[in-house]
Amino acid sequence: MSKKLFPTQEIGSLKKPSLLLSSIKKPGVSKEEKDKIRNDAAISNIRTLEELGLDIIYDGEVRRVEMYEEPVRYIDGFDFAGRVRSWDNKYYNKARVTGPVKFEQNFHENEFKFVKKNSKKEIKVPVTGAYTLADWSYNEYYKSKEDLIIALARKVLRPLIMDLVKLGAKIVQIDEPAATSHPSEMDIFRESINESVKGINAKIVVHACFSGNDYKSLAPQMPEINAEQYTLEFANRDTWNLGTSDQTRKGFQVLKLFKEYGFKGEIGIGVSDVHVDDIESPQLVRDRILFAAKTLGDASKIYVNPDCGLRTRSRTVAFNKIKSLVKGAELARQKLK
Repeated sequence: MSKKLFPTQEIGSLKKPSLLLSSIKKPGVSKEEKDKIRNDAAISNIRTLEELGLDIIYDGEVRRVEMYEEPVRYIDGFDFAGRVRSWDNKYYNKARVTGPVKFEQNFHENEFKFVKKNSKKEIKVPVTGAYTLADWSYNEYYKSKEDLIIALARKVLRPLIMDLVKLGAKIVQIDEPAATSHPSEMDIFRESINESVKGINAKIVVHACFSGNDYKSLAPQMPEINAEQYTLEFANRDTWNLGTSDQTRKGFQVLKLFKEYGFKGEIGIGVSDVHVDDIESPQLVRDRILFAAKTLGDASKIYVNPDCGLRTRSRTVAFNKIKSLVKGAELARQKLK
């Protein structure tokens, strides 16, 4: 694991290359040709992220259709019901749970093996969590949403993560964008993570998207969840002014609450807003990092990442944001020398 101060990392998704999308949709393209196109796209993402200087990477989820639809395709007990609109004005194929959920195969195996073989950096594997899979589905089989969530945690997420660890995964990020959207269900969310990672020997990271209550419902649960790190959104509600005061770093105030509740693990702080094309300056990134380090009182606990996956930004914008993020982290290191 990285010992560097303020290690930099991605969250997961990047916009797919236009050549990939156009090529695989052409009629008559063989499976072998599609595999080569996807491999080339994965290599391109891996090399670009390495060259930009990220310390921990993956492949931009270039092989995945979408973070929900991709795993659901391979989990027994789901039937697709049709397309619905998602938060970013895109659509995903929503499914119905019509029977007991069951892990059939490691649907990330080939993807992970390819990244592991071709990457020169540390790897963090993103997987969609049990809570989000349940929340984004129609439950027509289990007696309650909680029953479905725990079944997914035990019967799908745990065997999936265990298998990835057997293949050599050392860092696994459980993506839970739906978690904080239901503050009253945070106890269920806590149990879903703990059941998902029971008996697993790997670094577990939880990524939770921003909600209207600014992670206030998550904070009390954090010390009780078996995760070493949380990657969270801060930049999208922060000011763009330089400085490390409370007034300039309004988006990072909830860090104080994490400390009050006794969380002593790592925080991957979102320093890049994934909803806008504006590029954060390295100096702004630096100040956001320094404020977080000062607030938590332990700079070694700070990791640096975008707020979320960058798939809604153009590849040029995404890579420029990452470039600035890496430079900002270096400026923060220099400041603390």
